[in-house]
Amino acid sequence: MNSIIIFVAKYFFIISILLVASYWIRARASVKIELTWRLAVGGVLAFALAALAGHLYFDPRPFVTHHLIPLIPHSPDNGFPSDHVLLTAFLGFTMLLYSRTLGLALLVVAFLVGAARVAAHIHNPRDIVASFVIAALAVALTQLLSHLWNGRRTAKSH
Repeated sequence: MNSIIIFVAKYFFIISILLVASYWIRARASVKIELTWRLAVGGVLAFALAALAGHLYFDPRPFVTHHLIPLIPHSPDNGFPSDHVLLTAFLGFTMLLYSRTLGLALLVVAFLVGAARVAAHIHNPRDIVASFVIAALAVALTQLLSHLWNGRRTAKSH
């Protein structure tokens, strides 16, 4: 069982990247441009918000506070929030804008990654929840920026 937890915790996020890349490859040119913009801008926002959150809140990793041996060797730094879950949840929330089925599947992958990282004793549940919230916020802000930009472009063309 531990080997499954380790595999999911360390490598399952790659599934999300591959699925988004596959979607992008098959998309129309206009969708590729928009999706690339959303992934770039939203990704920067997500990781900037996560860095800010990590500076504002310190959450020791469970293996440090509970004197456990982590299933994955890890430094005893701040576990808040989880970068693996942040990336995977960000991809899931972004893809919800294009495909409900793919977006939900990616969010399930993000949940599994988070559960495995908790089971591996390298994150607390609050680290996982925070990653989902930050990812959703980054996608919402990117959506807002997109609407503002498109509205501005439409107003200039009239």
